[in-house]
Amino acid sequence: MTVDYAELARTVAALTEGETDPVALMATLACEIHHADARFDWTGFYRVTEPGLLKIGPYQGGHGCLTIPFDRGVCGAAARTGEVQIVDDVEAFPGHIACSSSTRSEIVLPVHDGAGRLIAVLDIDSDRPAAFGLDDAAGLGAILAETFGRF
Repeated sequence: MTVDYAELARTVAALTEGETDPVALMATLACEIHHADARFDWTGFYRVTEPGLLKIGPYQGGHGCLTIPFDRGVCGAAARTGEVQIVDDVEAFPGHIACSSSTRSEIVLPVHDGAGRLIAVLDIDSDRPAAFGLDDAAGLGAILAETFGRF
């Protein structure tokens, strides 16, 4: 099963209409995204809680790392650079943080509020190598912009 991003965007928009609490939005998106595609083994948000530091937010799947500094791992790279990270083989990523031994590939997208401030990153792990592509980045990015850009 491959996610239909247009359908997922409509579902998320309907479920989150009028909601402005970022944690409630993150919880809803983590659930909906996680269950939208069999490739998604772990789906969650790491919230910016202080300068240079991410802390675990709402997620689906096994346990995640509690904190991730901006200077470590794939999530840190997305937060630090503001760019989507698509990693086909996490073992080959310098400084990868192994929160789960089953993770083979990963996509991480920065999450900005309406003022353009980085508030979190969306991290999706897969137990399959090279599971993510530019279509995932575009589809997920559009959903994040629509959901979090309104406050």
